[in-house]
Amino acid sequence: MKKVVVISGDIVAYTSLEDAEKTALEKQLKAFFIEMKKEYSVFARIVKGDFIEIVSENAEDALAIVLLVKSFIKSVSFSKNLENNRTKSFKNHGIRIAMGYGELSRYDAKKGIVDGEAIYLSGRKINEETTHNKQRIVIKNTLFFVSTDETLNYNMNTILGLIDVLMSKATSKQCEILYYKLLGLNEDAIAEKLKIRQSAVNQHSTNVGWNAIERAVKYFNFTFKEMKV
Repeated sequence: MKKVVVISGDIVAYTSLEDAEKTALEKQLKAFFIEMKKEYSVFARIVKGDFIEIVSENAEDALAIVLLVKSFIKSVSFSKNLENNRTKSFKNHGIRIAMGYGELSRYDAKKGIVDGEAIYLSGRKINEETTHNKQRIVIKNTLFFVSTDETLNYNMNTILGLIDVLMSKATSKQCEILYYKLLGLNEDAIAEKLKIRQSAVNQHSTNVGWNAIERAVKYFNFTFKEMKV
Protein backbone atom coordinates (compact mmCIF):
# COMPACT_ATOMS: atom_id res chain seq x y z
CA MET A 1 0.00 0.00 0.00
CA LYS A 2 1.22 3.49 -0.87
CA LYS A 3 2.69 5.54 1.96
CA VAL A 4 1.56 9.14 2.41
CA VAL A 5 2.30 12.00 4.78
CA VAL A 6 -0.39 13.25 7.11
CA ILE A 7 0.35 16.69 8.53
CA SER A 8 -1.18 17.48 11.92
CA GLY A 9 -0.88 21.00 13.25
CA ASP A 10 -1.71 22.70 16.54
CA ILE A 11 -1.85 26.52 16.53
CA VAL A 12 0.25 27.89 19.38
CA ALA A 13 -1.54 29.92 22.09
CA TYR A 14 -4.78 29.89 20.11
CA THR A 15 -6.89 30.31 23.26
CA SER A 16 -5.14 33.63 23.94
CA LEU A 17 -6.53 35.17 20.76
CA GLU A 18 -9.72 37.18 20.94
CA ASP A 19 -12.85 35.78 19.31
CA ALA A 20 -12.62 38.20 16.38
CA GLU A 21 -9.00 37.18 15.81
CA LYS A 22 -9.90 33.48 15.91
CA THR A 23 -12.66 34.06 13.36
CA ALA A 24 -10.35 36.04 11.08
CA LEU A 25 -7.63 33.39 11.32
CA GLU A 26 -10.05 30.56 10.55
CA LYS A 27 -11.40 32.43 7.53
CA GLN A 28 -7.88 33.01 6.21
CA LEU A 29 -6.94 29.37 6.82
CA LYS A 30 -9.92 28.14 4.83
CA ALA A 31 -8.93 30.36 1.90
CA PHE A 32 -5.34 29.13 2.25
CA PHE A 33 -6.48 25.50 2.14
CA ILE A 34 -8.31 26.14 -1.12
CA GLU A 35 -5.04 27.40 -2.61
CA MET A 36 -3.15 24.37 -1.26
CA LYS A 37 -5.69 22.02 -2.83
CA LYS A 38 -5.13 23.73 -6.19
CA GLU A 39 -1.33 23.73 -5.83
CA TYR A 40 -0.77 20.24 -4.40
CA SER A 41 -4.13 18.40 -4.64
CA VAL A 42 -4.11 17.82 -0.89
CA PHE A 43 -6.98 17.12 1.46
CA ALA A 44 -6.96 19.81 4.16
CA ARG A 45 -9.32 20.66 6.98
CA ILE A 46 -9.68 22.47 10.28
CA VAL A 47 -10.69 19.82 12.79
CA LYS A 48 -11.38 22.38 15.47
CA GLY A 49 -10.38 25.99 15.80
CA ASP A 50 -6.75 25.35 16.64
CA PHE A 51 -6.06 21.98 14.99
CA ILE A 52 -5.51 21.24 11.31
CA GLU A 53 -4.99 18.09 9.26
CA ILE A 54 -3.57 17.81 5.74
CA VAL A 55 -3.09 14.64 3.70
CA SER A 56 -0.29 14.79 1.14
CA GLU A 57 -0.57 11.72 -1.08
CA ASN A 58 2.75 12.70 -2.65
CA ALA A 59 5.07 12.37 0.34
CA GLU A 60 7.84 14.33 -1.39
CA ASP A 61 5.72 17.52 -1.28
CA ALA A 62 5.17 17.40 2.47
CA LEU A 63 7.98 19.67 3.68
CA ALA A 64 7.09 22.39 1.17
CA ILE A 65 3.46 22.18 2.35
CA VAL A 66 4.49 22.30 6.02
CA LEU A 67 6.60 25.41 5.44
CA LEU A 68 3.80 27.05 3.47
CA VAL A 69 1.49 26.46 6.44
CA LYS A 70 4.09 27.71 8.91
CA SER A 71 5.01 30.83 6.94
CA PHE A 72 1.37 31.61 6.18
CA ILE A 73 0.30 31.53 9.83
CA LYS A 74 3.35 33.48 11.01
CA SER A 75 2.62 36.16 8.40
CA VAL A 76 -0.93 36.71 9.66
CA SER A 77 -1.32 40.11 11.27
CA PHE A 78 -4.08 41.36 13.53
CA SER A 79 -5.49 44.83 14.06
CA LYS A 80 -3.68 45.31 17.35
CA ASN A 81 -0.41 44.17 18.82
CA LEU A 82 -0.33 40.92 20.76
CA GLU A 83 1.90 41.51 23.73
CA ASN A 84 1.26 39.05 26.56
CA ASN A 85 3.54 36.03 26.94
CA ARG A 86 1.15 33.52 25.39
CA THR A 87 0.36 35.65 22.35
CA LYS A 88 4.05 36.38 21.86
CA SER A 89 4.42 32.61 21.52
CA PHE A 90 1.85 32.74 18.70
CA LYS A 91 3.81 35.48 16.93
CA ASN A 92 7.13 33.66 17.38
CA HIS A 93 6.05 30.11 16.55
CA GLY A 94 2.64 30.28 14.88
CA ILE A 95 1.93 26.58 14.74
CA ARG A 96 3.39 23.28 15.89
CA ILE A 97 3.40 20.70 13.07
CA ALA A 98 4.10 16.96 12.86
CA MET A 99 4.45 14.93 9.67
CA GLY A 100 3.40 11.30 9.98
CA TYR A 101 4.76 9.06 7.22
CA GLY A 102 2.96 5.77 6.72
CA GLU A 103 -0.05 4.05 5.22
CA LEU A 104 -3.72 4.92 5.53
CA SER A 105 -6.09 2.00 5.99
CA ARG A 106 -9.09 4.17 5.14
CA TYR A 107 -9.01 7.41 3.17
CA ASP A 108 -11.87 9.17 1.42
CA ALA A 109 -11.33 12.90 0.94
CA LYS A 110 -14.93 13.49 -0.20
CA LYS A 111 -16.33 11.91 2.96
CA GLY A 112 -13.60 13.33 5.20
CA ILE A 113 -12.38 9.89 6.28
CA VAL A 114 -8.71 9.71 7.27
CA ASP A 115 -7.67 6.66 9.26
CA GLY A 116 -4.48 4.66 9.65
CA GLU A 117 -0.83 4.66 10.63
CA ALA A 118 0.15 8.05 9.16
CA ILE A 119 -2.49 10.06 11.00
CA TYR A 120 -1.93 8.15 14.23
CA LEU A 121 1.77 8.99 14.11
CA SER A 122 1.31 12.71 13.42
CA GLY A 123 -1.64 13.16 15.79
CA ARG A 124 0.08 11.36 18.65
CA LYS A 125 3.21 13.49 18.27
CA ILE A 126 1.25 16.73 18.32
CA ASN A 127 -0.68 15.63 21.40
CA GLU A 128 2.63 14.91 23.14
CA GLU A 129 3.84 18.44 22.41
CA THR A 130 0.66 20.41 23.08
CA THR A 131 0.65 23.43 25.38
CA HIS A 132 -3.15 23.58 25.55
CA ASN A 133 -4.35 24.77 28.99
CA LYS A 134 -0.78 24.98 30.30
CA GLN A 135 -0.07 28.12 32.30
CA ARG A 136 3.51 28.41 31.10
CA ILE A 137 4.49 27.82 27.49
CA VAL A 138 7.94 26.39 26.87
CA ILE A 139 8.54 25.63 23.20
CA LYS A 140 11.81 24.11 22.03
CA ASN A 141 10.73 22.68 18.68
CA THR A 142 7.69 23.10 16.44
CA LEU A 143 8.48 20.86 13.45
CA PHE A 144 8.53 17.08 13.72
CA PHE A 145 8.77 14.03 11.46
CA VAL A 146 7.53 10.63 12.62
CA SER A 147 7.67 7.23 10.92
CA THR A 148 8.51 3.64 11.85
CA ASP A 149 12.00 4.11 10.36
CA GLU A 150 14.27 5.49 13.10
CA THR A 151 17.10 6.39 10.69
CA LEU A 152 14.70 8.36 8.50
CA ASN A 153 13.29 10.07 11.61
CA TYR A 154 16.77 11.08 12.75
CA ASN A 155 17.75 12.50 9.36
CA MET A 156 14.53 14.44 8.83
CA ASN A 157 14.32 15.79 12.37
CA THR A 158 17.91 17.02 12.13
CA ILE A 159 16.93 19.12 9.12
CA LEU A 160 13.68 20.26 10.73
CA GLY A 161 15.53 21.35 13.86
CA LEU A 162 17.69 23.71 11.81
CA ILE A 163 14.70 25.08 9.91
CA ASP A 164 12.93 25.58 13.23
CA VAL A 165 15.67 27.93 14.39
CA LEU A 166 15.32 30.04 11.24
CA MET A 167 11.53 30.11 11.40
CA SER A 168 11.35 31.05 15.08
CA LYS A 169 13.42 34.17 14.38
CA ALA A 170 11.55 35.15 11.20
CA THR A 171 9.41 38.28 11.14
CA SER A 172 5.91 38.34 9.66
CA LYS A 173 7.25 40.14 6.55
CA GLN A 174 10.03 37.58 6.09
CA CYS A 175 7.45 34.80 6.43
CA GLU A 176 5.21 36.47 3.86
CA ILE A 177 8.09 36.58 1.38
CA LEU A 178 9.07 33.00 2.23
CA TYR A 179 5.49 31.94 1.52
CA TYR A 180 5.56 33.39 -1.99
CA LYS A 181 9.04 31.99 -2.66
CA LEU A 182 7.82 28.53 -1.70
CA LEU A 183 5.02 28.98 -4.22
CA GLY A 184 7.65 29.61 -6.88
CA LEU A 185 7.30 33.37 -7.38
CA ASN A 186 10.46 35.25 -8.32
CA GLU A 187 11.60 38.33 -6.43
CA ASP A 188 10.28 40.81 -9.02
CA ALA A 189 6.82 39.24 -8.86
CA ILE A 190 6.87 39.26 -5.05
CA ALA A 191 7.98 42.90 -4.98
CA GLU A 192 5.11 43.86 -7.28
CA LYS A 193 2.57 41.90 -5.21
CA LEU A 194 3.75 43.43 -1.91
CA LYS A 195 4.41 46.91 -3.33
CA ILE A 196 8.01 46.98 -2.14
CA ARG A 197 11.40 47.10 -3.85
CA GLN A 198 13.01 43.98 -5.23
CA SER A 199 16.08 44.75 -3.12
CA ALA A 200 13.89 44.65 0.00
CA VAL A 201 12.51 41.26 -1.03
CA ASN A 202 16.05 40.01 -1.53
CA GLN A 203 17.16 41.30 1.88
CA HIS A 204 14.20 39.70 3.68
CA SER A 205 14.81 36.50 1.76
CA THR A 206 18.46 36.42 2.83
CA ASN A 207 17.60 37.18 6.46
CA VAL A 208 15.06 34.35 6.68
CA GLY A 209 17.63 31.89 5.32
CA TRP A 210 15.93 31.14 2.01
CA ASN A 211 18.93 29.43 0.42
CA ALA A 212 19.16 26.89 3.26
CA ILE A 213 15.39 26.36 3.35
CA GLU A 214 15.25 25.83 -0.41
CA ARG A 215 18.02 23.20 -0.21
CA ALA A 216 16.21 21.42 2.61
CA VAL A 217 12.96 21.30 0.62
CA LYS A 218 14.81 19.92 -2.43
CA TYR A 219 16.59 17.31 -0.28
CA PHE A 220 13.28 16.20 1.28
CA ASN A 221 11.66 16.01 -2.15
CA PHE A 222 14.58 14.01 -3.61
CA THR A 223 14.68 11.60 -0.66
CA PHE A 224 11.05 10.59 -0.93
CA LYS A 225 11.07 10.38 -4.71
CA GLU A 226 14.02 7.98 -4.43
CA MET A 227 12.07 5.88 -1.94
CA LYS A 228 9.39 5.32 -4.60
CA VAL A 229 11.87 3.78 -7.03
